[in-house]
Amino acid sequence: MRRPLLLALAAVAAVAAGCTTSPTVVEPSAIVPPVNLTYELVPSGDPALPVGILLRWDPPNDSRVVAYNVYSRSSTGSAWGLRATTTSASFYDLGAPDLQYEVTARDAGGIESVPTNVATVDANNQLPAPAGLVGISLNTAIQTSWLPNARNAAPSLFRYYRVYSTSYNIDTNLCGTQWLLEGTTVSEDFVSSGLTNGVSICFAVSAVSTDGHESNWSTPWGDTPRPDARNVMITAFQQTASTSGFLFYDVATTGLGVVTSGSRTDIDFRLDRHGDGTLWLLPIRSGSTVVGVGPVTDLTSIDRAPLGGYSAAAVQAVIGSGYVFQTTQTDGVHFGGLRVTALGTGYAIVDWSYQTDFGNPELRRVRP
Repeated sequence: MRRPLLLALAAVAAVAAGCTTSPTVVEPSAIVPPVNLTYELVPSGDPALPVGILLRWDPPNDSRVVAYNVYSRSSTGSAWGLRATTTSASFYDLGAPDLQYEVTARDAGGIESVPTNVATVDANNQLPAPAGLVGISLNTAIQTSWLPNARNAAPSLFRYYRVYSTSYNIDTNLCGTQWLLEGTTVSEDFVSSGLTNGVSICFAVSAVSTDGHESNWSTPWGDTPRPDARNVMITAFQQTASTSGFLFYDVATTGLGVVTSGSRTDIDFRLDRHGDGTLWLLPIRSGSTVVGVGPVTDLTSIDRAPLGGYSAAAVQAVIGSGYVFQTTQTDGVHFGGLRVTALGTGYAIVDWSYQTDFGNPELRRVRP
């Protein structure tokens, strides 16, 4: 080799010159290591088994680095094992993650740097399950909401919520087994739209931490979307009979929320004006009954249909009050909600909702 020969000649020259200083040999500098190794779990819906773990790190400013070695171990007492080699400054490890990870940089000859910081998957970062999940039945949609207990438990760790859905059997009060991800949100509410009225759905929610830990799920909530409409005007029979009747569902035309003649005998109710000027909701056809539920702030504030108290007698229309109608169709009993928003001398303006699923009392949310 040329290097020893040159060193020998230099030594001879030094002796000849009367110099006793040894030559200095410069060793190659160490490979610069990557820094700031972090991890993020990828939620799967099963809090105990994420889809995988995503590792990221800051690459070193060293032109000799051609790849990175990723090491992991299942416990703090286990030996480190090579998990993978990658040329990017990130690595996605599919499946159940190990407890700890570290990364080194390497050059073309396989020489490695010292490792990064150790990234430990911290199970203490799992947030509590969201509490108080409820739903609001809407027209082809359902709004779910829940309490902020998961966020409040550790605000600095909270990242977002995951909303899941499946089928729901209202008769057995059982949710299905094939859950799907509806979506994610950072607020304590979520609207699922584009649903089929009369088809029941079950929902559940989890909270995800900043490092990807998914919480246990909330207690499920079953709900059923139903048609509704706002600001519908009905006239008093004694003033304009042709628009004094109302049908939640018109069997003949399959129309919903139909304002029609109060002279028809198949309508659910008509608006009557008494001699003192008060307006009343009078059930008309056989099988149509009504019960007042008192003042309500909105149509969606009407509770599930009451179990009893229905009558075929007229009830007075009062601004801000809610009413539930029980109507009998060929397939069974259906429920309709009504809220009076305004009254005139010869008319009422109402909001209405109707549950197309027979026997289903879902008309709005119920918070325990």
